Amino acid sequence: MNLDIGALSLALAVFLLLNLGAALWRAARGPTPADRMLAALLFGSTGVGVLVLLAFAGGHPALVDVALTLALLAAISGIAFAQRAWQKPGEEDDAP
Repeated sequence: MNLDIGALSLALAVFLLLNLGAALWRAARGPTPADRMLAALLFGSTGVGVLVLLAFAGGHPALVDVALTLALLAAISGIAFAQRAWQKPGEEDDAP
């Protein structure tokens, strides 16, 4: 059995894109902001996977750099959301 790794990578990328569709549905219908933020984090992690698979299958190493940037942005947005969600009402960021 001869398995083409490039074809397998593309098939996995398509599967991950379908996963992104489910996350988009969850983000649109999420009853709470936390549900929407989890969907956004899923966008980031799944997007990284898709970009790395496409970089491997297509031979474009620059996509790995884009994937790392997306991972960093997803992590920063998750931290910012958590910090904002746990802030008490009326509390300022600059308060001493």
